[in-house]
Amino acid sequence: MAEKKKTSKKKTKKKVTRMSQTHGMVEGVKYEPTTLDQVWGDDGASKYKTLDSNVYKRSLKEMSKSDMQSHAMKIGLIPIDDQKMLESRLIREFNRHVTQHTKPLLNKKLGSPIKIDEKAAQTLREGR
Repeated sequence: MAEKKKTSKKKTKKKVTRMSQTHGMVEGVKYEPTTLDQVWGDDGASKYKTLDSNVYKRSLKEMSKSDMQSHAMKIGLIPIDDQKMLESRLIREFNRHVTQHTKPLLNKKLGSPIKIDEKAAQTLREGR
């Protein structure tokens, strides 16, 4: 039996001068993400195609009663026969959806004390 030749592998080390680490979060967001999908970049516009209430109200005005009922079923509402009431329910559900996706950023500067009036501070100290 013939012996196998041993081949030597040269190990080359690359010098890393700059290393960056990613976290997967979308930068430059005006609102605090509340779900994992929002951290990954979902802005919530896919369900209604917009997050602007004026655009959504305009699209509802252009819909017929049957279109509005099918839209209500698509987003998870039970369609009702009264068109005005259905429209108000759709707008209310849209506003609820928008507020879930637009939680304002918290001010993380908690180190600076808040200056209040001496009389107010005295009133606050009474409860201790």
